[in-house]
Amino acid sequence: MQDTNKAIDLQIVKHECANRIDSFFKRFRIATHASNSRIKKAKGYSAVSILQSLFILPFIGKNIYRNIVINPDREISKDAIYDFLRSSRFSWRKFLLALAFQSYEMIDNLTSKERESVLIFDDSTISRPRSKNVELLAKVFDHTTGRYLRGFRMLTMAWSDGSTLLPLDFALLSSTKKKNRYQEASEKLDKRTCGARRRQEAVTKATDLVTPMIERALCAGIKAKYILIDSWFGVPSLIAKARKHLHVICMVKRTPKIHYIFEGQELSAIQIYRKIRKRRGRAKILANAQVQMKDGGAAKLVFVRNRHKKDWLVLLCTDENLPDDEVVRIYGRRWDIEVFFRTAKQHLELEKAVKAEISMLLSHIRASL
Repeated sequence: MQDTNKAIDLQIVKHECANRIDSFFKRFRIATHASNSRIKKAKGYSAVSILQSLFILPFIGKNIYRNIVINPDREISKDAIYDFLRSSRFSWRKFLLALAFQSYEMIDNLTSKERESVLIFDDSTISRPRSKNVELLAKVFDHTTGRYLRGFRMLTMAWSDGSTLLPLDFALLSSTKKKNRYQEASEKLDKRTCGARRRQEAVTKATDLVTPMIERALCAGIKAKYILIDSWFGVPSLIAKARKHLHVICMVKRTPKIHYIFEGQELSAIQIYRKIRKRRGRAKILANAQVQMKDGGAAKLVFVRNRHKKDWLVLLCTDENLPDDEVVRIYGRRWDIEVFFRTAKQHLELEKAVKAEISMLLSHIRASL
């Protein structure tokens, strides 16, 4: 009796989710975006029907294996699903950006123009400890735990206005070092396809992918005032490239290897901190320093008290006129993308998804806004 009630409840939930997702697909013109991104099929089930079948899975607590492979009542065959996910000709990047821009326009019309919108960059590890034959599976470093794991890194660019976060673009990264890769990419793939370009991108340095992502977002019509990046990406070469498009606010590493020009001398952030006068008492912002980057661009270092340790942190801002407290406040929005990663992993099973599934899981977040 209980099993029967559970089955009925699941059917009700599935029906309600299907209605909402169908409404979402129509409102956001998913079929049009998919067609424009070459996500279509010549015969059999339509691309949109397969998308809807995959889209609903996290909301009903099912995965592809349980809901399609071993489900005798499935509407779409497992071969059709797997062929769809394996296609290397679909431009998921274009699909995601088109969908993001439509969402961005809707939110931007409801938002004050005085609110600072930002582009946020960060990466998160995708652990695949039991995988063996996945293409470009690699040993990657997890900055959170300080250890290496088997899987991938996902570099993500998101837009935020302080209230809403929209993922715009992502790159699933392997390792640039061949010795750290457990598997190589398939040689049978057509080099002209989107899938082949994604595989080439996967073995490229993450810092080399940031600028193209920014350019694609701006060309699509996304507007922002600042770019926020963590200390892992806060290197002078990347800052110099990014500031050509937008002002940058980033955490910088306290290392003797990176120097800035301060009072005519090349000094590290640690050396600059020792030379400047600090604010007295329990001030959260300890000091600032006007510096020059090696590319000739001006910037400001803002030294902030570390509330977790008896220590200090340093932020760099390429907008010299932005007050120190505003630099700290705006950089605080970078936390939004950490919340996004946690939500995607805990509730949308991000770590179990690869390739096209990741784009759809990113879209799940947008569907729930």
